[in-house]
Order: sequence, then structure tokens, then C-alpha cells
Amino acid sequence: MMRMPWFDFRAPRSIAEAAKILAAEGPQAMLIAGGTDLVPNMKRRHQTPATLVSLRRVDELHKMNGSLGACLTLTQIVDSAQVREKYRGLWQAAAQIATPHLRNMGTLGGNLCLDTRCTYYNQNYEWRQAIDFCLKKEGETCWVATASKRCVAVSSTDSAPALIALGAKVRLVSSTEQRDVPLAELYRNDGIDYLSRKPDEILTEVMLPEAEGWRSTYWKLRRRGSFDFPVLGVAAAVKMKGDTVEEARIALGAVASRPFLVDKAGAYLAGKKLTDDVIAEAAATVASRAKPMDNTDLDLYWRKEVVGAFAGYALKELRGDDMRATRARIARQSLE
Repeated sequence: MMRMPWFDFRAPRSIAEAAKILAAEGPQAMLIAGGTDLVPNMKRRHQTPATLVSLRRVDELHKMNGSLGACLTLTQIVDSAQVREKYRGLWQAAAQIATPHLRNMGTLGGNLCLDTRCTYYNQNYEWRQAIDFCLKKEGETCWVATASKRCVAVSSTDSAPALIALGAKVRLVSSTEQRDVPLAELYRNDGIDYLSRKPDEILTEVMLPEAEGWRSTYWKLRRRGSFDFPVLGVAAAVKMKGDTVEEARIALGAVASRPFLVDKAGAYLAGKKLTDDVIAEAAATVASRAKPMDNTDLDLYWRKEVVGAFAGYALKELRGDDMRATRARIARQSLE
């Protein structure tokens, strides 16, 4: 049995109180909301905070009125008619995270701040000790790319690519300041230092842009169709004027240490109709940016090959094609 390490527990009632605790405790304090990522990590000794600061009792973080509070559960996101109708890509992403039980506990903010993953990192302490640990935690070698000086652990958040494609921003609050940043700027391409959020900052809410005229979607590849972390996530959003793309954003997840926009694909689509040829060219551009590493599930080279296919599926769905059979086929294949 893997046991939790000892820690102090604080349960503030406001954002200001939580921020003051973080400022006073320093880097040895960590935030916890649903705990679906942090608790297993603590059991495996990936993180051993001296103090846990719970956000569960902070009512301000549970709101859904114009913006999405960071402590809304993923189930609440999925159950929201507003999210499903206006921000379908986010709804699809949230609905495919983990299992119903974990979505009941896991939060939107927690999924956005999800720790990066790697075959050599997400193991128990004794397993990692046997290989002399890894660059991400306590070791000196990245076992995925032994010559690399940078950890290449992969980002596995589903909600981030969907929200990046939508053009969302997040609010970060500390005891001394508040700042709003585009969600894409929250992430760094570094498996260890993967967030630009400062240790004393709290991600308090997600601010969604106006949805008028926009369509969005999210496509996920995973080994098990019923639940699993993504080995590829493709999020796309387009604003149409008639049958012409006025603006487009495509984001990739699970192919690098951060989710990111493929700016060239979005720029290429602007002003064009979503013909088969245009979709094929945009999908090829998206695929060219994917650089998956051999540190997660399924074959590395096959994962690279299917990026273009999934980008094509996403754009065809936004064009109005009925892609339900394709989604069902992918889910069946994931189970085989």
C-alpha cells in the first residue's frame, strides 16, 4: 500500500486567505482542489508538500456566470447546457476526461494545471529508485532522450487545448497582484517547469470569449476508449462568415510538454472555404508541428502519423460533416 506523506492541512474560505497562506508558507505549500492528480503523486513521492491548501471551501471558485470558476468540477462543466451549446469543444474535452467518478472530484483548474507525465516518472518510488530516478524528479538523466538537458515529460490535459483553441484567458491571483493571461501563455515547453504560474499564485477562473459565430470541437486519441490520458488531443475552433472561414485556431495536446496553437494552420484557413483540399493542407501543417516522444502509450511513429488524420476529422466536423461514425470507430479501436 502506498501511503501519503505527512503534511499540514489548511482550508481557507476565501481567495485572499488562500493567497496569504501561500505567501507565508512559500514553495513548501501546494494547492489542492479535487486531488485526483496530486494525491496519487504524493503517494508515489513525486510531490511531498509540507502544507496542503484546500480550495474546496472557497465559494468564489465555484461560480459559473460569464466565467468559469477554477473549482467547478468537470462533471459540472459537462452538465452545463451553456458550455455544451456555446463551447462544444470544451464540453467534448471535459466529457472525455478520466471516468465519471473522477470527473465528480476533478476540477477545471486542476486539469489545466495537470502535472506532466512520462513512462519513467509515473511510477512508484521504488521503481524510480531502481533506475536512479529521472531528470524530472531526483535524477540527472532523461531516460526518454538521454542527451537532453530538458525534461520532455508530456502535457496530458484535455481541457487546455480546447480552451486555447477557444481563445480563453485565465486569472492568476496572489497576495500582492492579479493578472489575466491568455491560456496559451500559461504553459512552457518544459516537463519540469511547465507552468508560468508563480508558486504563490492561484488560478481562480477561466474567462471565455464571446461565442457568437464560432464553432469548436475536440478529438482525443487514447488507448482505452472509456477512460485514459490522451496520447493526442486536437482542438479546433472556427468563426465562419457564410461558408468562408473568417478566423481559425487549432491547438494540439499530448505531443509536447505543453499544449500549443498551430498558428500557421489557423492563418492558412482564414479566408478560405473548408473544401477537402483546404482541410488536407491545413491538417498536414498541423501534423508537421507534432513532435511526440517515446514516453507515453502507443507507438511513437504511429502517433505522429495520425495527427493529420485527427486534425482533418476536426475540421470536417466543423464544416458540418456527420462524424459520429468516425468517433464511434475510434472508440471501438481504442478498446481492442
